[in-house]
Formats: sequence, C-alpha cells, structure tokens
Amino acid sequence: MSTMKTIKGPGIFLAQFVDDRAPFDNIDNICRWVASLGYKGIQIPTWDSRLINLELLAESETYAHEYQGRIAEHGLEIAELSTHLQGQLVAVHPAYDELFDGFAPEALRGKSAQRTDWAVKQLKMAAKASRHLGIKVHATFPGALLWHTVYPWPQRPAGLVEQGFAELARRWVPILDAFDEQGVDVCYEIHAGEDLHDGVSYERFLAASGNHPRARLLFDPSHFVLQQMDYLQFIDIYHEKIGMFHVKDAEFNPSGRSGIYGGYQEWIDRPGRFRSLGDGQVDFVGIFSKLSQYGYDGWAVLEWECCIKHPEQGAAEGAPFIQSHIIEVTDKAFDDFAGQQADAALNRRILGLEP
Repeated sequence: MSTMKTIKGPGIFLAQFVDDRAPFDNIDNICRWVASLGYKGIQIPTWDSRLINLELLAESETYAHEYQGRIAEHGLEIAELSTHLQGQLVAVHPAYDELFDGFAPEALRGKSAQRTDWAVKQLKMAAKASRHLGIKVHATFPGALLWHTVYPWPQRPAGLVEQGFAELARRWVPILDAFDEQGVDVCYEIHAGEDLHDGVSYERFLAASGNHPRARLLFDPSHFVLQQMDYLQFIDIYHEKIGMFHVKDAEFNPSGRSGIYGGYQEWIDRPGRFRSLGDGQVDFVGIFSKLSQYGYDGWAVLEWECCIKHPEQGAAEGAPFIQSHIIEVTDKAFDDFAGQQADAALNRRILGLEP
C-alpha cells in the first residue's frame, strides 16, 4: 500500500487552444484563462513562440526560473514540456515529407536533412530546458519510417522491420543520451502513425535502443480505443514505463460500412472518434484506479480533441472531470479497525506450530 501515490492535476495541454485572439494569444493570458477554469498545471508546446522561448530556456537557468515564476503568479505549475512536432521530424519517410513540412520553420521546408538536424537540436534544447525548470519527464513523438508498411501487403521483405527499428534507434539514442545527461525521461506518446503505436512496437524500439532507461511512455487511452486495444491491461504490463498521462476520451462505433481504418472519412464520420471528456467510451475510473494503485504520481493532463464539442466547453468541463477522478490514496488499510498488533507467538499458534 505504501507504493500508491496521488496523481497530480488537473493539468491541460495548451497546444489545441493557442490562437492569435485573446485570451489564447500569449502565456499570461492563457494561464489566466486556464487557472480560472480550475486547472493547476500546464503542458506547454515548445514549438509555439506565442507561449515559450525554448532556446532561451535551454540557455539560461535564470530565465527559466523567471518564466516559472511568471506562471506561478497565476497559481499554475509547468507540468511538462512537449516536442510532439519536432519529435515527429526526427524520422519522416519521404512519402510524408510534404505533409510534415508544416511542422518545421518555413526556411527548412523541402530540405529534409536540414529539417531533421533542426528537430534533433530542438529535442536537445528541450532536455536542457526541462532540467532548468526542474521537470523530469518530457512529451514527444518518435516519428516513423515503417508506418507505410503497417499492414503487411505487399508482404514485408525479411529483415525490414528489424532494420527500420535499428535506424529509428540510431537516430534517437544520441537524443536519449542527451536527456539522460539532464536527468529527464523521454515519454513517447503511443499513437497511430508513429512507429511506436502499441506495446509490441514500443518493445521493439526498446530492444533496438539497448533498453535505454530514458525511453518511457506517455499513456493516452484514446489511441487504444481507436486501435481496439486493452488500455487497462496495458497499464498492468507497462506501468513502470508510464511517465506521463493524457486524459483524452474516444469512442469506437464500427458498422457494416467502416471499421478501424475509417474509409478515408472525416473525423465526424469515422467509427473511431476523439471526444471531449465524459462523452466517449473510455473507462477513466478504471484508469485512475490502476495508475494510483501502481504509484503513478505524475500529472493527469487534459488533451482536448473532439469533432463535435467546442474547445472552450471541453476545457471548462475537463478540469472538474479530472478532479473528480483523482484518487486521494489511502495511508491505512480499510480493515485496520479489526486488526491486532504483530505477535509472533500468536501467529505460530494460528499456524498450528509449537510455541
């Protein structure tokens, strides 16, 4: 029982809310807004200069403390930093080059090698920035070299998967080492479109990276619903590797016309859809129970994505939803009242042993 811990929260990922209009246009305005909704922590997308200067945070511990203090004035903590977009660019198959070019600065578009170099530097800056902020976990995507072969038709050539993960690890191990130097874990979000999209693929990457101790997981149950995986059993299997938690809902309603692959339909028409908290099918009672049981003491962070509900309504409903699911873990057994003090002689008699 002593290993159980209370989850921190509610937190909110700011990426889906940033806008050029107030109150979403700068860090102070958006902090004021999320604090008014009851959030206690923010996860910051490091690619958005309206919210953060990643380079300055990496360079200056003094600036990092000032930035942290500025956010604390709103009654908030920085839960984590995110490099989802930059992490994606560490490994991009040429078929996706143009689609992912928008994740990089305009000057690097169409220059895949320079774009990858930029992404790697961004990750290493994020490692230093996290240390300067006193944060020990970091959110990102791993990218993908194999996703176009996810369904084995045509048949995958022998050794292709092993070679793909070896190359992914070759790119990431120096980044993981840089995070290790800063004392920060890299938490990969398990997500369709990434080469790390389920437990098996995560294990392949771990093996290819020499079981790097900094290669951990960001758990988001919505992606498991859309893949029809058992997200509660995933926690049982990988709880020691889970360093971050996105609280995001989803639903899966297959039909005679469409299933997991979605028929190239828009989100509103797909059988698998992301939903606002409480509007989908995710068993959050089970998730919060298991994470608490296994001693997860990180943040519960809303990631809002819904094809029906307005984001501001989703954000307003998210904080009380998360708060109501956070379990204040017990420090005593429920049947303590009926117990007795340890007595070796009594125990021997109960066991039928000689006194």
